[in-house]
Amino acid sequence: MNKRYCLALDLKDDEVLIKEYEEYHRHVWPEILKSIKDSGIEQMQIYRTGNRLFMIMETKDDFNFEKKAAMDITNEKVQQWEQLMWKYQQALPGSIPGEKWMLMEKIFETDK
Repeated sequence: MNKRYCLALDLKDDEVLIKEYEEYHRHVWPEILKSIKDSGIEQMQIYRTGNRLFMIMETKDDFNFEKKAAMDITNEKVQQWEQLMWKYQQALPGSIPGEKWMLMEKIFETDK
C-alpha cells in the first residue's frame, strides 16, 4: 500500500509572480522530475486557490522526508530549482524559519 501526504505553501500574493510560477510548473526541469521519482514519490499534484498551494504526494511505502532532503541537498539542479521557486513562495504562518511546504493533518475521511 502506498502512502499519501498532503502539504500546503503560500505564493507571494502577486498576479505576475503567480503566473510565472505556474509557467515554470508547466515545464518542470527533467532533472527535478527525475529527483521526485528517484526519492520514491510516484505521483505528485499541486493545486492552487488564490495564493495558497496544496500538494498531494503518493509515495512508495519506504518513502521518508529525511531521505528526500538528504538526496536534494546533494543535487545541484534541485538546489537551483528550490532557490528559483523561493522567489515566488512564502512561508505559511506558524512555520519555522526555512520551512517551505508544511505537512497537513488529515482531519476527516469518509468510511471506506
